Order: sequence, then structure tokens, then C-alpha cells
Amino acid sequence: MAPSSRLRSLLPDLAPWRTSADFRRLWVAGLITNFGSFLTFVALPVQMKDLTGSAVAVGALGAVELVPLVVFGLYGGALADALDKRKLILRTEVGQGLLCVALLVNASLPHPAVWPLYAVAALSSALVAVQRPALDSLLPRIVAHEHLPAAAALNSLRWTVGGVAGPALAGVVVAYAGLGWAYAVDLATFAVSVALAVGLAASPASHEAARPSLRSVAEGARYAWSRKELLGTYALDLAAMFLAMPLALLPFLADELDAEWSLGLMYAAVPAGSLLVSLTSGWTSRIHRHGRMVALAAACWGLAMAAAGVVHDVWLVLLFLTLGGCCDMVSGIFRAAIWNQTIPDELRGRLAGIELLSYSAGPQLGQVRAGGMAAWTGVRTSIWAGGLLCVGAVVVLAAFLPKLMTYDVRTNEHAVRMRAARGVEAGASL
Repeated sequence: MAPSSRLRSLLPDLAPWRTSADFRRLWVAGLITNFGSFLTFVALPVQMKDLTGSAVAVGALGAVELVPLVVFGLYGGALADALDKRKLILRTEVGQGLLCVALLVNASLPHPAVWPLYAVAALSSALVAVQRPALDSLLPRIVAHEHLPAAAALNSLRWTVGGVAGPALAGVVVAYAGLGWAYAVDLATFAVSVALAVGLAASPASHEAARPSLRSVAEGARYAWSRKELLGTYALDLAAMFLAMPLALLPFLADELDAEWSLGLMYAAVPAGSLLVSLTSGWTSRIHRHGRMVALAAACWGLAMAAAGVVHDVWLVLLFLTLGGCCDMVSGIFRAAIWNQTIPDELRGRLAGIELLSYSAGPQLGQVRAGGMAAWTGVRTSIWAGGLLCVGAVVVLAAFLPKLMTYDVRTNEHAVRMRAARGVEAGASL
């Protein structure tokens, strides 16, 4: 194979972008709002610090976000199955824009109040939890079945670009333009996103979808429990994030290495690794044993974090954090491929709600684990021991979840059924 051909084989597969106008609209809208959301993500705790001077008050922002995420994530999945996904996405996007208005008005007051910051944090978390299952469950409808892994990689690219550049842009805007400008720019990004989402095709509920209720949520949970390969993706991600997510300890690690200047680079290293994989994700479309890749990537994430906790050179720490970001993205791409290519349309929203909890709650709980263990054993021990515990957990889970390890998208009964169903739909639309 010529060098140019090898290079092209590594570049992201753009088939979803070329073949689906709705995917293009959602991708661009997501990229724009991602930048805006990082402005508020940075501005909100900065404003809380300025108003209260309390680290506890700033930390409480995360606490008020967790409960809405859990409650509305599950119910949002049921809504995504029972309602028109386009309307749900539009309404939640408008809601997010109104919350930006509230923050902007509060920041413009001579004496801004504290309680609106908590209220907006909680309401925004609820809206995200309602919207994400609708977005995730819409993807298999607007992208061809064989292009779903490529779509997952392109979406990951969108998120990682925002993860690397968004905080940097936010820091500049907040520092030099002020909090009001940060909220105003975020509001403008939501306006653009709504304009793009208006052009989406209607996406009504499947005729087999259940009405939103606790019973329908329980039905989704039972389905997830019956699919051991799905359970494996949730369990591996939770184990990796809970046991080996060291972000809360990075300021302390930078101090111990006498390299306070490196803290920003440490925070950027994990998303930078994810971005590197996203930019070279063409190879992922040629992998069929997705379950093994999820397990391998989770184990390598743990090893990378363990190495970051052991080495004493700050540049090696940055290297291992970057490698960890690479592994995390590989895991994310193949988890999304399994979800998108095997879950029936009428259950996709509810399962997306469960997925939201698995990849959102894990990192938050992981910060608690890392901080508590560091207080007991020390910062570096908390990091390397957490990484090794992650590797051990992956080995145990892989042993007890053989269906995940033998999963092959070419032969898995659920993937074959979904592929046949999408083929029938495509034929009927011709």
C-alpha cells in the first residue's frame, strides 16, 4: 500500500457527513454549542468563587447537577422513545438558551445573586439529560447502519475539539471580556444551533414505542440486563472512570512534581489524546470484534493512569495522560458502535438514558474515589493504585462477561437483526 493510501486509511471516514444532511446539521450544531457550553462551564464556577470565596460553594455546583442527571437521564430516555425526537431536541435547546438569558441578566445586576447559579446548574443538567438520549437515539435513524462506527468517531472528534479548544477560549473570554460576554456568546451559539435543528426531518416515535412511564423505564432496564454484552460496556466504563479517573488530583500532582506551570497541560492531555484518535479513526470501521476492543482500551487506560502516577518526570506524566486519552476514545468509539448497531429503535432512547448515566456518573464518582484515597494513601498512590485496580477490574469483568468478549458485529444476532431491518427500511424508501 502506498504511503498516501495508508494515510487516507487513517483519516476519519466521512461517509456519514457525505450521505446524511441531518447528520451534518447535528454535527455543526453540536460543534458550535460545545464551544459555547464550555464558556458557561468555566464562567459559572468562576462567578461562584467571586461571589462566595468558598471552595465548598463551588464544589456544590457539581452536587446539584448529579441528581437531575440521574432522574431526568432515565426519564429522558423514555421521552425520546415516545415523542418526536426533533421536537424534543429543539425544545431542550431553546430551554438551554433561556437559561443563558437568566445567567446574563443575573451577571448584569449590581449585586448578582448566588441562588440563580445553582438553579441554572440543576436545570441545565436536567435539560442535557433529556436531550442526550434523543440525540443518541436519532443517530441510527439518520445514518446508514454500516456507517454508524464512522459516525461515532466523527461525533467524538466534535467533542474532543471542543474539549481541547473550548476551555482555552473560555479562559480568555472570562479573563479579558468578562462573565457577561461569556454568557452572551453561549446564548448566541444556542440560537445558531436552534436554527440548524429547525431543518431536521421529523423523527416521530416508533409505533412499537411505549408511553413514557416508570414501567417503560423499567422495560428498558430489563432489556439492558438481558443483553450481557451491553452490560459489559456499561460495567467496563464505570470501572475505568470510577477507579482510574485522576482529574481531581492533577493540581496536587503538579505541586508534588514542582511543576505548577504544567497543570493546564495536564488537563488538556486527556482530551488531546482523544482528539488524536478521532483524527486517525479511519481504521475503526475495519474492526469487527468491538467488545474485545472496549476491554483492551479500558485496561490500557488503567495502565496509562498507573504509569502517570509512578513516573517522576512531568513530561512523562503528560505523555501517559495523553495515551490514556487515546485509550478512552477507542473505548468510547466501540461502545457507541455496539449500542448504535444492536439496540432496537423502539428502545433506543431508554438505553441511551442508561448510557448517559454510565459515562457521566462514573467520572464524577471517580473524583470522590480519587480524593478520598489520596487523603488516606497520598496523591501518587491514589493515582497508580487506581490504575492497577482498573486493570484488575477489567480482567475480572472480561472473565464473567464472555458475550462481550466474543461479540462480533458480523455475526451477533442483534446486529444481524438490526442490519436486516435497516436494509428493509432502505428498500422500502426507494
